[in-house]
Amino acid sequence: MDPKSLFSLNDHLEALSEHGDPLEVLDQTIDFEYFRGWLVEELGYSDGSKGGRPPFDPVAMFKILILQAQHNLSDARTEFMIRDRLSWMRFLGFSLGDRTPDENTIRHFRNRMTETGTLKRVMKAFDWQLNKKGYIPMSGQIVDASLVPAPKQRNTDDERQAIKDGKSAKEIWPDKPAKAAQKDTDARWTLKIGGKVRYRQDGTPLPMIALPVFGYKSHITIDRRYGFIRGAAVTSATAADGRMLRQVIDRENTGSDVWADSAYRSQSNEKWLADRMLTSRIHRRKPKGKPMPKTMARANAAKSAIRAKVEHVFAHQKNKFGLFIRTIGIKRAEAKLTLANLAYNFDRLVFHEKRAIMG
Repeated sequence: MDPKSLFSLNDHLEALSEHGDPLEVLDQTIDFEYFRGWLVEELGYSDGSKGGRPPFDPVAMFKILILQAQHNLSDARTEFMIRDRLSWMRFLGFSLGDRTPDENTIRHFRNRMTETGTLKRVMKAFDWQLNKKGYIPMSGQIVDASLVPAPKQRNTDDERQAIKDGKSAKEIWPDKPAKAAQKDTDARWTLKIGGKVRYRQDGTPLPMIALPVFGYKSHITIDRRYGFIRGAAVTSATAADGRMLRQVIDRENTGSDVWADSAYRSQSNEKWLADRMLTSRIHRRKPKGKPMPKTMARANAAKSAIRAKVEHVFAHQKNKFGLFIRTIGIKRAEAKLTLANLAYNFDRLVFHEKRAIMG
């Protein structure tokens, strides 16, 4: 490379740093090398003794998945952005002229992360990293769920019934393998009820807006003190929120309080929490056919003030990340949402570290 061109490139990179390159801040905040051991061991990376083209660095590939989650990019678009942006190349450790991963390599790496369960282990490894930094889950936890849309499916009545009966895409379209590969039989249609429930003077609820949504549901719990995602699960959009409470509860939280909306209140859940010495702060439902008692309304309002913190997580993922499921099947949707949760936690750590520096 021409020395003058190299000097110019260094000037560009220095200018990016002076203007506060967010990826440089992210790289300085997150210890990505901490994940190398898990990635190498779980993904079965060779030492190169058998020859052949060496694989891309697993930490760099993991960073690519985080970038992809932060910007909701397809594999092809991610390949282009790596080559196009200097800030991305620096973050990933590539230089001009280096070989960079193509879309097939990115897709294969993500699939391997999913198939081997490495993504979940990396999520847990980051929890340990947070604990070492002093971000111990405390002050109780907040549970909630949010719908995440996926590409809409156009099926006949018979095809929809076959999907409901649990048949696979290959069984429904045996003579059309290309079509079957594009059909998501795990996602479901549901109605999203928007806005706050309001009541007439006689206690009957006013009509609410209902929007049809096709896709999945992201279930999470965050710790009240720091707001990190500590537990997560993925279901189809029709899954009942309350049934997922036990799957997402974080038993390592030092506080016993559990906040959630009324969808999580049931005798079974209340007993389950009590048996584990956890204190239910779940919203109470309005008595059927009666106005909401003022004491109950005040108690729910106080809980809502705390529970609202979890809505910031979903807003961050949907507004900043543009969260949307592009893949087919619940396993890949789970990988997508796990990466989105990791990316959110990374951003959250950057926020806390900046605030600590500023005092």
